[in-house]
Amino acid sequence: MSEELPPAGAAREQAADEVRAADADAWATACAEDLEAEQVRRRARYGPPPGSAAEELRKLVDAVADKLSGARSPLLGAVAGPAAQQVVRQVVEQARAAVEPVIERNPDVFDHLAAAGNELLAAYRSAVQAQERRWTTRERDARDIGERRDGDGDTGPGERIDLD
Repeated sequence: MSEELPPAGAAREQAADEVRAADADAWATACAEDLEAEQVRRRARYGPPPGSAAEELRKLVDAVADKLSGARSPLLGAVAGPAAQQVVRQVVEQARAAVEPVIERNPDVFDHLAAAGNELLAAYRSAVQAQERRWTTRERDARDIGERRDGDGDTGPGERIDLD
């Protein structure tokens, strides 16, 4: 029984494939290192990136809870102060207990809501800019029409309102 040796061309192709695989791994490793270095540089320059909308909501709830728990109400006076503080703490804990499960179950919902809010803001901004353009154009057109008007019977001081 003789052992069959692979042809010389197949050995060269296999060696070339191994070199290509090593080069691809080296390229992927270099890219990953460059990306990590860029992220470290950005964190150093701009600070940590903002969290998701769910994390930001959690931070907001914690901040409001801390402010409410630490605030002393001058309206209640010294007598009702400790009792009022206890009630505030209970309300804050109940609110936190109600919000936490919702955040845990649906973190993506808050990201979608934030994106929807940005879209609504962009639509509002566009509508306001369009209306401002119409107002400024209408004023200019009204001056031009007033200069050209020969007394066509329009006696009212009113302005035509466009209801589009």
